[in-house]
Amino acid sequence: MKEQGMDWQEVSGSWVLVPSRPVAIVHFLGGAFVATAPQVTYRRLLERLALQGYAIIATPFVNTFDHTAIAQAVLRNFDRTLEKLYDTSLRKRYLPIYGIGHSMGCKLHLLIGSLFQVERAGNILISFNNFSARDAVPLVEQFSSAFSQLSPTFSVEFTPSPMETNHLVAQKYQIRRNLLVKFSNDTIDQTTALTDLLQTRFPGMVVAQTLTGNHLTPLGPDAKLQAGEIFTPFDAISQWIRQEVYRELHHLEETLLRWLNPLAPL
Repeated sequence: MKEQGMDWQEVSGSWVLVPSRPVAIVHFLGGAFVATAPQVTYRRLLERLALQGYAIIATPFVNTFDHTAIAQAVLRNFDRTLEKLYDTSLRKRYLPIYGIGHSMGCKLHLLIGSLFQVERAGNILISFNNFSARDAVPLVEQFSSAFSQLSPTFSVEFTPSPMETNHLVAQKYQIRRNLLVKFSNDTIDQTTALTDLLQTRFPGMVVAQTLTGNHLTPLGPDAKLQAGEIFTPFDAISQWIRQEVYRELHHLEETLLRWLNPLAPL
């Protein structure tokens, strides 16, 4: 799927995939429990973007309760990686930068765009959710209850909390052009509320789309199911499974690429 000679490399804390003639840069942040190896968990999606000319900087992170600290750390790693690439493969030439986030990665891009001075041509936010810690982590309820018996004022929550996050975005989010994507079978998605908030802040600059799929649709290494020398019923089933599994992901890829550059051939 990659162009010849284009391979994943670890550069200053991020995983990088740079095509021979990049047209733009994508800073990718994944979901909470799959973000430690984005070059694996989001391989097909990211390689499709790279194949269309987008230099990928996928920054891994480990989830904690302090989301502000995570946002600051991934931005710092991104800046270090970009500086190194400018000294090597990108050669200091200007390229627009887009942020793409999935699930918790959306919240991190929203915090980056609200708390820090960054230049972005736009952000793509896929399957946004902004749950409280109690709703997002099943063990937090038990953990918090146990300590509340020792201290009635004790509570566990993400920083910033869902309410604080919404307030920050409503007041300080700087990225004007945004694509918001939700899936038809995603029970933990909160994109609708975010769409209303961003459309109020930037009227006419926010596009929201609902695609067929679920919260895990963006995931998927590019498994290659190939038929043997003799085509068997098992080969037919395997090819059908691959076609169905990637149909929704392919639609997502086309949607992102069309928004990034409506005039580019897909």
